[in-house]
Amino acid sequence: MCLRQNFKVTRELTLTLESKIKSSEFSVGIVGLGYVGLPLVLAFLSCGIKVVGFDISEDRVSTLSRGIVPFTHLNKIENIKLLTSGDFDAFTSFEYLKSVDVIIICVPTPISKHLEPDLSFVVNACTEVSKWLRPGHLVILESTTYPGTTEEVIAPLLESSGLVIGDTLFLGYSPEREDPANIKYKTKNIPKIVSGITENCLSCTKAVYSHIIDETIPVSTTKVAELTKLVENIHRSVNIGLMNELKPLCIEMGIDIFEVIQAASSKPFGFTPYYPGPGLGGHCIPIDPFYLAWKAKEYGVRTRFIELAGEINTDMPNFVVGQIVKVLNMVELPVRNTKILLLGLAYKKNIEDIRSSPSLAILEMLQHMGASITYSDPFIPNISTATGEFLASAKLNETLLKENEVTVLLTDHDCFDYRMINDFAKMIIDTRGRFKVSNNVVRA
Repeated sequence: MCLRQNFKVTRELTLTLESKIKSSEFSVGIVGLGYVGLPLVLAFLSCGIKVVGFDISEDRVSTLSRGIVPFTHLNKIENIKLLTSGDFDAFTSFEYLKSVDVIIICVPTPISKHLEPDLSFVVNACTEVSKWLRPGHLVILESTTYPGTTEEVIAPLLESSGLVIGDTLFLGYSPEREDPANIKYKTKNIPKIVSGITENCLSCTKAVYSHIIDETIPVSTTKVAELTKLVENIHRSVNIGLMNELKPLCIEMGIDIFEVIQAASSKPFGFTPYYPGPGLGGHCIPIDPFYLAWKAKEYGVRTRFIELAGEINTDMPNFVVGQIVKVLNMVELPVRNTKILLLGLAYKKNIEDIRSSPSLAILEMLQHMGASITYSDPFIPNISTATGEFLASAKLNETLLKENEVTVLLTDHDCFDYRMINDFAKMIIDTRGRFKVSNNVVRA
């Protein structure tokens, strides 16, 4: 009798939630309002779905509540209108989760100094979410993590509420695929991997994202979805690592690797272009591969490609600094007290994100060597360095270029005047392939 009653309750809750979702009468709570959570907020609002945002940062909550968009690539009039439409609220208190139907968790998953997964943000978020769950809630995790996290870590935390996943509570996993400042691909037209602990969890998860995403791709288990995201980022890490390994060789051989990549890209099959740089940054490519490398050890498997690519990419700032030293030696200048201009501190172009940026590592190494550093990055007005020094971005102009002995291109923002840089910089060290190698342009 108990089983039949449970089946009846489960069926009613599933039908109620599915009915709400299909009719767009559901509301969404998004935990974490950063580079992943905020695009989701805007996507749901654009479809007329009420959204409640949650973040532990009072400043972030206050900023968004006033209709101020903190990220340059999202700071558009239409997005400001969405945030101030009346369909959006933001809180630091998780108590308001009771009022929503779907809860999507988008919090960071960093690694420790020992290259081990740090799930503290996810665990803390789920622990807080579990306090406010009610029968019929759907919880979806978007944070990148190792295979088994949703099933082995998240599910027990949520079931501590007394609800049972697949019966009175639904749990899905759908890895984020955001690429800030990508002009071609936005939230809506990036296919979305969806999964669930049970069939009804999956169907509800798929239905939610179908409102805001053109194509949803269901997979059989949450483990498959978790590994899919890791494989995507490992693919990039390994191939960028290969290009970063080839770059020093090409420099020694007097070959421009960027010209080689461009030529190889003419092949219509069997080659995909990846580009070297000063290292890897952001919150995905430098971090996510180590989640799988760590998990693999549980099965007695060593992921050598993943680890080697990580080592190569992590070492690239040292190579860049070595090239700077070599260039200065050629003109008989020491690093100490020499004026060096760094162009771009963000980890990729056209955004203000400096998380794990190799540019910061390069800046700090040069400061420790006694160089006089100036930087120019219109997306990052100022920073505090590891040495405690406060630096403000300098306006890029002819005078600035002329007064520095070396100009190092670290982040190739589109707004930089590359012709002016080429004409007035004394010596350019190019890590991004924006300049043609010449008497005053050196690759690094």
